[in-house]
Amino acid sequence: MSRTCILLEWLSHSYFVICGVMQSKRGRLDRYLCSQLHTHRKAVRELLLSGRVCVDGLIVKDMDRQVDEFSRIQLDEQILQANAPVYVMLHKPIGVVSATKDTQHKTVIDLLDCEARDELHIAGRLDLNSSGLLLLTNDSRWSDALMSPTHKVDKVYRVTLANPITEEYIAAFAEGMYFGFEDITTQPAKLVILADNVAEVTLHEGKYHQIKRMFGRFRNPVVGLHRLSIGDIVLDEKLAPGESRALTVAEVASIR
Repeated sequence: MSRTCILLEWLSHSYFVICGVMQSKRGRLDRYLCSQLHTHRKAVRELLLSGRVCVDGLIVKDMDRQVDEFSRIQLDEQILQANAPVYVMLHKPIGVVSATKDTQHKTVIDLLDCEARDELHIAGRLDLNSSGLLLLTNDSRWSDALMSPTHKVDKVYRVTLANPITEEYIAAFAEGMYFGFEDITTQPAKLVILADNVAEVTLHEGKYHQIKRMFGRFRNPVVGLHRLSIGDIVLDEKLAPGESRALTVAEVASIR
């Protein structure tokens, strides 16, 4: 079962600069310039007041102007930051690990034909032996909204079991299940029986191996797990396992 992608935690009004790229949600322009130019606030103030700094094509003189990792920031003719958000849909095959680096297995990043692939993180992982829809992005706010349990974005899976499924499963999934190890109770989940040993499961969260553990309560091993959709983003049937494409504007906006 997928885990929420581990993201950088930001202190209030703080940011980091890595390889000249601001990796934050939002921050003050003057603080970004101080860090990027390795100078003090007085010098930055003089740059701003002299009209030498542009943000998204407009001259900015306010020190407390809010910028983020996708703001285009320019000093005179020097471009300090010009990042574009990237959103990718991948049809993850079985046997590929949901990670950016791995010493033993091929990773989902290895499958991408994308110039910005090394800047991407995974929004909702899938196990090594699971397949289906995987989303990758460099936009942490978008992935936060996508995976946060409070936003209750539906994640739909087709699950194949070793043994037949009964009506008893439906009520148990709808009530939620208590996991003593973490001392948590899962949110209500929807289960639809598609065949004797095939079900469609809809979750609003992604606890560790959640689907396998929930079926484990019935001593019914999961032998196949395939993610069909996340919210309104549905796995493109034209994508073969291992293939990917950029998300459409509508798909990206559906998570906003």
